[in-house]
Amino acid sequence: MFEVENLNVAYGRVHVLQDVSFSMGTEPLGMVGRNGMGKSTLTNAIAGFLPVRSGSIRFEGGELVGRQPYQINRAGVGYVPQGRRIFPSLTVHEHLTMVKRARGARWDVPAVYELFPRLAERRRNGGAELSGGEQQMLAIGRALLSNPRLLVMDEPSEGLAPAVVDHLAEVFRRLVSEGQAVLLIEQNLRFATELCDRILVMVNGRIAADLSAHEIANDEAVQNKYLGVV
Repeated sequence: MFEVENLNVAYGRVHVLQDVSFSMGTEPLGMVGRNGMGKSTLTNAIAGFLPVRSGSIRFEGGELVGRQPYQINRAGVGYVPQGRRIFPSLTVHEHLTMVKRARGARWDVPAVYELFPRLAERRRNGGAELSGGEQQMLAIGRALLSNPRLLVMDEPSEGLAPAVVDHLAEVFRRLVSEGQAVLLIEQNLRFATELCDRILVMVNGRIAADLSAHEIANDEAVQNKYLGVV
């Protein structure tokens, strides 16, 4: 369904992503790594916000490199960015109704409100008035309204209270059970391994390991080797 091959991305002379290659089907795939390893650079390249020096990003057989972000979104790739990127002056409902969706598609505004009842309660509140968890719900709901076949989520649990993270995990499991393909980029190892069967580890701009979630979650030596944690 989705394949990255020999991807290279640089900021000026700083070579961030170095021959990154991986592929996935419809199963949820997790990617973990410490800060500064290139995970967000990868998601920005996938979404079309960064130029690619060389390599390929293919979705359902179509090449994404060189396309604009709106074209990548229309091709079926949804993006939940790190930091949420919510407009502070727009209400919850304005955020959701500004997204153009296909007629008869699975996700519409009522469906997002059903998935996240808290957003329905806060529909008249501006983005700046929302908690971090509410902003993350809104960012996910906004992405779902484009009815993506692949949802790329960059650090969705970042800075959130444990109870909110647990709620997002429930939402994630529901989406996957309904057939939603998800690429989950995370620093929270527990969150990633509980939700994905397969985990990629990024170290210094490269895919250093492709492991089962069970293997990395239960092996302190592996965690220490790749993540510097025990």
